Amino acid sequence: QVQLVESGGGLAQPGGSLRLSCAASGFTFSGYAMSWARQGPGKGLEWVSGIYADGSDTSYADSVKGRFTISKDNAKNTLYLQMNSLKPEDTALYYCAKDLGERLTGVFDYWGQGTQVTVSS
Repeated sequence: QVQLVESGGGLAQPGGSLRLSCAASGFTFSGYAMSWARQGPGKGLEWVSGIYADGSDTSYADSVKGRFTISKDNAKNTLYLQMNSLKPEDTALYYCAKDLGERLTGVFDYWGQGTQVTVSS
C-alpha cells in the first residue's frame, strides 16, 4: 500500500533553516509528481510547492518563493523541502502528497501524516 512518511520538522528560530523529508513506498515514485502542503494554526490547508515526476520542473506558492526549495530523489524514493529564512508565519503542520500524474495536476490521492514545524524565538 502507498505510504508517505514525513520527517525533519521541529523548532527553528526566525531566519533559520529546516529540511523536511518524505519517504515514499508502495508505488512507482519516479512516475508521479509530488507536492508539499501545510496547515497553520487556525488556518486552512495551503499548497506550498510541487515538483514534476522527473524533477524537471518545480512550482512554489508566492509565500515561500525564494526561500523554500523542493527536490526529489527518485533513486531513494524521497521528497525533500529545504526551508530557509524561516518566518513565524511558516509555523504549520507540513504534509507531502502524491499527485495523480507525472505533472502537477493539483489533485492528490495520498497524503502523509504530517510533520510539525514551529518557528519561534
